[in-house]
Amino acid sequence: MYNYLDFEKPVADLEGKIIELKKLAENGEAVDVGDEISRLEKRVRDALRDTYKALTPWQKVQVARHPDRPHCVDYIKGLFNDFTPLAGDRNFGEDQAIVGGFARFRGEPVAIIGQEKGSDTASRLRHNFGSVRPEGYRKAVRLMELADRFNIPLLTLVDTAGAYPGVNAEERGQAEAIARSTSACLRLKVPSISVVIGEGGSGGAIAIATANRVYMLEHAIYSVISPEGAASILWRDTTRSKDAATNMKITAQDLLELKIIDAIVPEPLGGAHRGPDTVIAATGDLIAKTMKEFSGANTDFREQRREKYLAMGRNL
Repeated sequence: MYNYLDFEKPVADLEGKIIELKKLAENGEAVDVGDEISRLEKRVRDALRDTYKALTPWQKVQVARHPDRPHCVDYIKGLFNDFTPLAGDRNFGEDQAIVGGFARFRGEPVAIIGQEKGSDTASRLRHNFGSVRPEGYRKAVRLMELADRFNIPLLTLVDTAGAYPGVNAEERGQAEAIARSTSACLRLKVPSISVVIGEGGSGGAIAIATANRVYMLEHAIYSVISPEGAASILWRDTTRSKDAATNMKITAQDLLELKIIDAIVPEPLGGAHRGPDTVIAATGDLIAKTMKEFSGANTDFREQRREKYLAMGRNL
């Protein structure tokens, strides 16, 4: 059974009926239910198609936050070989909200930095729900500098509601750590690719996402603040989060139109959580295509990146 979102109730009801029929058949209490199950499965596909082609921005927020979406570690396991993790910032400690290291992608060496939310209670606590502390961003800077030193392309996987806002994090220089990480991204001489796989929240996301190419999954979101945060600031009313989501232009489709991102990775019908292997493979294919373009290009990647982000301010 899936974790159903509020707007997926028609799908949940239909899939519930399918499960009941299969149990009856297994227990010998029903015969010849195959046709009915096939009919219901078609209705499920139709319901998912109708629902997901008309998602509102707020519904996309819910899909982007779905607990069963594939996370950073799933992409690492599905796309890379010989992953060797790097730990610690050589200053304070280890932050497991950032998972990073070196690996091989289809035979080529790459550096990987990703934000990991966790998939169950224990792992969510261990990874701090993907909210990165200063030591996590400093670890990311270590990886970027190593990638530059050894001329290895950088890939980042973005999935965070935002940087950790706790008092201890602020005391350890959270704002400075985010700024240095963003600066390190922009200074890289090697090519960089960033993929927003779920939530891209605020400076916590931008700190590892200022890449030469930025991609988003079809139902991912990317914004300077959460809809709830925007609603509380603009209207002093978090119940207006839906209005905020609509006006903030946070969806992949909006951001592609605004030329903030470069391409969208399609998700399986019903979202990435219904076909994790499919979306991971599609993401890998786009990364491979981009790396092939980069390898054959005589490009100053630092200058290209600089122009990419300066143009966003010029062409408003």
